[in-house]
Amino acid sequence: MSDTILVVDDEREIVDLLELYLKNEDYTVFKCYTAKEALECISTIRLDLAILDIMLPGSSGFTICQKIREKYTYPIIMLTAKDTEMDKITGLTMGADDYITKPFRPLELVARVKAQLRRYKKYSRAAAQSEHIIVHFGLVINIQTHECFLNEKPLSLTPTEFSILRILCENKGNVLSSEQLFHRIWGDEYFSKSNNNISVHIRHLREKMNDSIDNPKYIKTVWGIGYKIET
Repeated sequence: MSDTILVVDDEREIVDLLELYLKNEDYTVFKCYTAKEALECISTIRLDLAILDIMLPGSSGFTICQKIREKYTYPIIMLTAKDTEMDKITGLTMGADDYITKPFRPLELVARVKAQLRRYKKYSRAAAQSEHIIVHFGLVINIQTHECFLNEKPLSLTPTEFSILRILCENKGNVLSSEQLFHRIWGDEYFSKSNNNISVHIRHLREKMNDSIDNPKYIKTVWGIGYKIET
């Protein structure tokens, strides 16, 4: 699937020229000539990058930039006929990623588009990866692959042990009762199970992690309340 790019400029010749060059690189292009059209487009179309002229009828590229940044993180390149530091500072402050002054070489703009998309995709992949990996003092939990490592050595955990450790790590610093852990793991089956099961699983986890109950590095018992992992 090709990347989708929004081009916003009241000069139709510039928009048409950019469309030609971008389509030659297999990008899908949406064209807008006013801020109103652009705002409608960004709210209805999945975009990968936006190219915004600063001076537009009825509003400005800065306003569109601000609206995009309220919801989206994809790259924004600003276009302007002015070569002033203040315009650059304003655009970057409002969330723009790059800035190019008219007149410009279309091939240079295409190169900047490619560079911004590469950077954005690399960042997005890293962010997505970080969302399913939990790291805590030598403990690494990969939620997606259901693997757990302690000091780079694999921990062989049962599904319930893995779930308990994951939930505690996701709630670092907060105390979770046995009832809360049960509810998060088994849901509606909670009432058919014994609360003592949690303490048994916690004991097994500590044994596998060589974690002391008296001076724990990972799972701490808060007597009368539940369990937690310190931040």
